[in-house]
Amino acid sequence: MLWLVLAILAAGVLCFPGYWVRRTLRKYSEPGDRYRRQGTGADLARHLLAHQGLANVAVEMTAAADHYDPSSCTVRLTESHYAGHSLTAIAVAAHEVGHALQHADRNPLLGLRTRMVRGLQQVQILARIALIGAPLVLLLTRSPTTAAATAMVAIAPLALGAMVHLVTLPVELDASFNRALPLLVQGRHLHPGDLPHARRILTAAALTYLGNALLAALSLGYWLRALRR
Repeated sequence: MLWLVLAILAAGVLCFPGYWVRRTLRKYSEPGDRYRRQGTGADLARHLLAHQGLANVAVEMTAAADHYDPSSCTVRLTESHYAGHSLTAIAVAAHEVGHALQHADRNPLLGLRTRMVRGLQQVQILARIALIGAPLVLLLTRSPTTAAATAMVAIAPLALGAMVHLVTLPVELDASFNRALPLLVQGRHLHPGDLPHARRILTAAALTYLGNALLAALSLGYWLRALRR
């Protein structure tokens, strides 16, 4: 019974951040009279970039998640945020512009996260290769040391992934509250009474990856505990 309760609590901790983020973004995505803007999220992104001296940064629509691509200096927004007039559209657009400002300022954490993501991709490829060849190596050597080394290779992507998520959270919070929110307030892009709602949206934008971070930490902890046995 205790294990069942703990499992339910763990599932709630893992699922609640993602649920709250989706619910918050969806709540302000329907532009009623109160929240509707004259321009779209893409319009605002281009306006903010131009006023910050970053007219060289492109703004594109994407079928993937909203993000800033430092390799091509491009802000990419999903269709609802690119072409939308809602409070969510402009807040998310400002958040991604915040990442462009971080890049322009050579923010050390953003640079570290970018390098770690590239490293993670390479580690994942090496881990797949190692795991494919592991059964043959173990069959030939029958060595406990080889088995342990194989296990370490298997969890290396989990460890690096957890580190990426650890670095991601302060980067996202900085993009929302030290970059995007001042741009929205100082540029008078918010209607009277919008500020607390914009804060919720920017919090949701910053916590988009929190569920993945918790899952990565939980998975890493499980495998480290398994290796000790």
